Amino acid sequence: MRRPMVAGNWKMHGTRASVAELIEGLANLALPGGVDVAVFPPSLHVSLVVDCLEGQSISVGAQNCAPQAGQGALTGEVSSTQLADAGCKFVLVGHSERRQIMGESNEVLNRKFEAAQAAGLIPILCIGETLEEREAGKTLEVVGQQLGSIIEELGIGAFVNAVIAYEPVWAIGTGLTASPEQAQEVHAAIRAQLKKENSEVAQGVRLLYGGSVKAANAVELFGMPDIDGGLIGGASLNADEFGAIIRAAGN
Repeated sequence: MRRPMVAGNWKMHGTRASVAELIEGLANLALPGGVDVAVFPPSLHVSLVVDCLEGQSISVGAQNCAPQAGQGALTGEVSSTQLADAGCKFVLVGHSERRQIMGESNEVLNRKFEAAQAAGLIPILCIGETLEEREAGKTLEVVGQQLGSIIEELGIGAFVNAVIAYEPVWAIGTGLTASPEQAQEVHAAIRAQLKKENSEVAQGVRLLYGGSVKAANAVELFGMPDIDGGLIGGASLNADEFGAIIRAAGN
């Protein structure tokens, strides 16, 4: 039985004051015991969040890591070993904003995925199609290529200690959400692709859905057989809304 997970990606939001307020709100929530919860603050606030969440059942992750695990001459980057040292457990790899805006290729993301695991972090691989690709009927092809790049480079065993998040680009921050049936179709295809390589790995890996998830639609989405939780954007910046989504995963 896969344990549900809800992860909150704060993106480029937060000041020291607002982060402290949000953490206080999260600490006061009554959370279900059967759901793994993680938050992903901007790297500048990782240490603050780790300190504030000490003793709480909420993990901390990073939104990005350098394509090399160790320290070195890479100005402006943060290595996965530094993130682990700061108290992170997870790291996002391949979020659409990194792929689309920052131009990160599958080759670069393969290295980041590998660097994350080399430092003992659990990568959450984000994959998803644009609106144009969906309208052209290429959703499963695009998602399959993004997932296949990691499998081809690092092997199916890399997903024993990883999470996958399907985030249709057209649903991120737009207010549009894939229907539960649309999301399930892609999640089922992802699991089937993994199963071709190794059925045990396919059955064990957690698949999250991300894309304008809110308390109002979380129950239906999380009720689908291959959706194991969510990667939440804007709604994770509100403690009460985030808590309601976590409780939906617990149901």
